[in-house]
Amino acid sequence: MKLSQLTVLGISGLIAVTTVQAQSSPSMAKVNGVSIPQSRLEFIVKARAAQGQADSPETRKTLREDLITEEVIAQEALKKGLDKDPDFVSQLEIARLTALVRAYQIDYVKNHPVSDEELKKEYESLKTQMGDKEYKAHHILVATEAEAKDIIARIKKGGKLDKIAQEKSIDSGSKSKGGELDWSPAASYVQPFAEALTKMTKGQLTEQPVKTPFGWHVIRLDDIRPLKIPPFEEIKQNLAQRVLQRQFATFVGDLRGKAKIE
Repeated sequence: MKLSQLTVLGISGLIAVTTVQAQSSPSMAKVNGVSIPQSRLEFIVKARAAQGQADSPETRKTLREDLITEEVIAQEALKKGLDKDPDFVSQLEIARLTALVRAYQIDYVKNHPVSDEELKKEYESLKTQMGDKEYKAHHILVATEAEAKDIIARIKKGGKLDKIAQEKSIDSGSKSKGGELDWSPAASYVQPFAEALTKMTKGQLTEQPVKTPFGWHVIRLDDIRPLKIPPFEEIKQNLAQRVLQRQFATFVGDLRGKAKIE
């Protein structure tokens, strides 16, 4: 995200995060006598680098100009007393809370390293969950069982599933592709859909519609092949994220359980 695209909320959150560093940071520029600390620019550069964006003199020049522009606008907003507006005060508090939550998450990750032993257990668990097969299928999703049954009857009479999917399916992700789904293990799908896949044979069409929280599915299993799970080292980082997300969610649940909520 370019700095010039930041909302007032985003800028406020950024200022809140960098306030402490700014107190002793040298000035990057001054606008009407108000200093813009160098630490603010460095914070943005660091955040961009974490997202894979390169640091360069050109980038820094652009960011500097953006910060100056933002300061000019902010000063005008203060002149109009917009910092006293209730909506702005609420936005500022939300930004502060968001920054605090993010800071705590970073601190939690730093102080709770995941061991290789834990990661290998997660890897074995993942392999068990994913199974040893993956499936290639087409489907049509509709809102009612009656409509799904009618579609099954049409296909059995020679109707083309992909054409009907483009006409009828309410699944925006596969509709334009004629209901085609990517190769995936059954565990990637919601349970009733996954269960139906594992009981089907290649080329089979579901005899009855399959109900899920999304609606009613007409499914055709096109092919099955062995599932190749990437080597441990290749997905080690993703495994660590899975473990940490689960641990943090449990930790937050415990915090809420101990909190006095009225």
